[in-house]
Amino acid sequence: MEIPVIDLSRYLEIADQLGSEPVILSGQIEEFGSWLGELCKEVSQILRETGALVVKDPRCTAEDNDKFIDMMEKYFERPREFKLLQERSHLHYQVGVTPEGVEVPRSLVDEEMQKKLKAMPKEFQPSTPSGPDPKWRYMWRVGPRPSNTRFKELNSEPVIPEGFPEWKDTMDSWGCKMISTIEAVAEMAAIGFGLSKCAFTSLMKQGPHLLAPTGSDLSCHRQEGTVFAGYHYDLNFLTIHGRSRFPGLNIWLRNGQKIEVKVPSGCLLIQTGKQIEWLTAGECMAGMHEVVVTNRTIDAIKLASQRNRSLWRVSSTLFAHIASDAVLKPLGHFVESPLASKYPPMCSGEFVEQELAVINLKGNKGES
Repeated sequence: MEIPVIDLSRYLEIADQLGSEPVILSGQIEEFGSWLGELCKEVSQILRETGALVVKDPRCTAEDNDKFIDMMEKYFERPREFKLLQERSHLHYQVGVTPEGVEVPRSLVDEEMQKKLKAMPKEFQPSTPSGPDPKWRYMWRVGPRPSNTRFKELNSEPVIPEGFPEWKDTMDSWGCKMISTIEAVAEMAAIGFGLSKCAFTSLMKQGPHLLAPTGSDLSCHRQEGTVFAGYHYDLNFLTIHGRSRFPGLNIWLRNGQKIEVKVPSGCLLIQTGKQIEWLTAGECMAGMHEVVVTNRTIDAIKLASQRNRSLWRVSSTLFAHIASDAVLKPLGHFVESPLASKYPPMCSGEFVEQELAVINLKGNKGES
């Protein structure tokens, strides 16, 4: 199965003219033509059924993605000792670098999840990790911070490595562009779900959005079946990735089917996180996924070696969050869902801290 590509161009042309409330929107949808309502419903339907969406946004080009990946390859190729200077474990690794061997896949620690995995058909079961993920990650906060928040550690100052004068501009530029894409998709999904246009985006304002590229060293970890990111979901609202130079991402559809994701050049992949599941009372489930070395990864390694290119697999990942002090709860008509009681009101920052504690990212204060 191929995930269909949604071109955002037409929506972006008229987005600023749209009112927020569903009553006003319904009239405008008639005014602009049936394509608008159909497109928004398609976005919400794909997110509901697959937990993933491939989009083309004219504001985010393949050249932007390449510039970002080029810089991150140079960073991850630096010695371990250099990279550890950017480690901030006391801040839950929410800024700076997270070394390999720190992030623990949920499937290793969640007994309920393990039972579900064993019940899956053999061909849809995820790969079994042998321990913590052998990947590095760099967390860079994107967007304005709240002037007053209960969750200062989730809204910390960014860390800039020495020797990369282009770092801040490149990170901020690519991060802001991908947030703009997330905001457009969030508006379209809200309209498709019958909510106000700003139902999601109003809660994202001043959220602790994180540009969080990963680096996996394929010169060391190149055996087929090596698990770089064990089976897990993302705790945030929506996650967006640019196209990686090395394949290996598998996702699970809502029906349990496992598929390998192929992102066309110039496109972006969006995945649903736990916060959108909360806001829709489970109508949109957090998408499960993993990153594994496959035969296609090995083919890409051989080609990169022949062309003397970097063998670090970089993902240009951004985690878009609901603001830390905002309350997570089912929105609009989702309050009436029979599953709404599974999603009680909770401060977003508290939810994030609970999730981080489970996956071993609570730092070095005896909590990990």
